[in-house]
Amino acid sequence: MFKIGNVIMLELKYGDKLDKFKCKVVEQKENQIYIDYPINTATERTVFLIDGTQLKGSFVSQDNNSVFLFESEVLGRTKQNIPMLILSYPGDEHLVKIQRRQYVRVETTADVAVHSTNAEFKPFTTVTDDISAGGAAILINDKHGVRAGHTIQLWLVLPMQSGEIHYLQVKSKVVRLIPLDDSRMKASLQFVDMNSQDRQLLLRFSFDRQLLMKKKGLES
Repeated sequence: MFKIGNVIMLELKYGDKLDKFKCKVVEQKENQIYIDYPINTATERTVFLIDGTQLKGSFVSQDNNSVFLFESEVLGRTKQNIPMLILSYPGDEHLVKIQRRQYVRVETTADVAVHSTNAEFKPFTTVTDDISAGGAAILINDKHGVRAGHTIQLWLVLPMQSGEIHYLQVKSKVVRLIPLDDSRMKASLQFVDMNSQDRQLLLRFSFDRQLLMKKKGLES
């Protein structure tokens, strides 16, 4: 899947920081990839990663239309023409593929509190039906009083596989209501005025959920 010179973006699997590290593939051997020392994209400084560091990696397909995601670990370091890190590679069959031109929606149940920005309904709690870095769908009923076109505030609870729990406040617009039965509906939401850090957190959560579903699928 990799070619020499391919760019890989890395981030820490565990931890609150959302720093990204850029590196290039120098060599690949079976379930290992050799990379040059990664650079922090924010500080443009070389990053030192100790052996055993758990990572999430991503790279763009050759046709530039898809992004592939994978989990990895720092196995060690070596020096040939240049100093290199050795990372584990799970194999092509364990990659998660997403379309680059859209935010992938992941079906997952996350707790959420819903507030109206214009006092058009009383606050209530519910769960998501799906979520992405660009929007979400939440389950509601007639009594909640949510209507298409409403602007709302969401408080999302985002649990990670690592045990971390993130809380995110997101301004959203109700795009449409989709009837499920006589009283229940699904409200499709678009996130608005979101900063890049919150977007990165939602991308990270979506990636985390995809990996979890892929693991469950492989185990079943």
